[in-house]
Amino acid sequence: MEEAAKGRPLIVLTGPTAVGKTGLSIALAKAVNGEILSADSMQVYRHMDIGSAKITREEMQGVPHHLIDVLEPWEDFNVVVFQKKCEECLSEIYERGRLPILVGGTGFYIQAVLRDIDFTDNEGDAAYRETLEGIAAREGAGALHEMLLSVDPASAKAIHPNNVKRTIRALEYYELTGERISEHNGRERQKESPYNACYFVLNDERDRVYARIGERVDAMMEKGLLEEVKRLRDMGVKRGMVSMQGLGYKELLDYLDGACTLEEAVFRIKRDTRRFAKRQLTWFRREPDAVWLDRQLFDDSDEKLLAYMLELLKKRGIFSSPGGTETR
Repeated sequence: MEEAAKGRPLIVLTGPTAVGKTGLSIALAKAVNGEILSADSMQVYRHMDIGSAKITREEMQGVPHHLIDVLEPWEDFNVVVFQKKCEECLSEIYERGRLPILVGGTGFYIQAVLRDIDFTDNEGDAAYRETLEGIAAREGAGALHEMLLSVDPASAKAIHPNNVKRTIRALEYYELTGERISEHNGRERQKESPYNACYFVLNDERDRVYARIGERVDAMMEKGLLEEVKRLRDMGVKRGMVSMQGLGYKELLDYLDGACTLEEAVFRIKRDTRRFAKRQLTWFRREPDAVWLDRQLFDDSDEKLLAYMLELLKKRGIFSSPGGTETR
């Protein structure tokens, strides 16, 4: 057996959307006496079940899940909040002598926990923030992104032009410190992980993933995604809120506001979800310690995937035997 690394044991199971993480994560949790923490930026919100592809109680099969349905749709959620809540859950899971499994497709959140990154969450300059928000309101998100490009090209490349919140944060950090936030975060990412972790990336052939994305979106519409968005709007949830930035929600809000047809909205959901899956894979490929699990190499069998994962976890000293974990 390989000598185990120092640190508390942690399993990560990630991959692009619609690749089949949920079923494999349940089987894994049952095999290692584990509990699952959701690394998903949308499943934290209550009342947002269909569009976030939220796991149901039945699908959980008795496996404890955390960081699901913990916020209302009008509450802000970001990486700092995720870190805090995740670390609280991790401590409780370790106290119970169980093994935590971080499951989801938000690579930024996973990296923040795995490397214990300090994002220097400070109050900032309220006046400057209001100025930036005003620019976004008057001139659009693109104008704000151009400002970021001029002072911090690396951050501008990493942040989507429509992500006003993260763009403002990067500009604000530069204004306050004179340092690019990309440089700060780059240093933080070099930190040694406090965990003895195994970082699994589940993947499949691109055409198969894209086909499942299309099927999933069609199924969401059949289950009542449009009605879910209508209910959220009636509850007072507005376009500018963090929760409404999720795929499926902002597009259907456009339809409800008369900005496009329903057919166009559904087309955009599928297209943008495919693009999101591509960006996810780009992120995961930057993780130096990732263990890639290509479904086609395991005959698309969760049983074979699970057997391989368990063997590797044993070699790394993360999992010792059925019903027991190493949690030193």
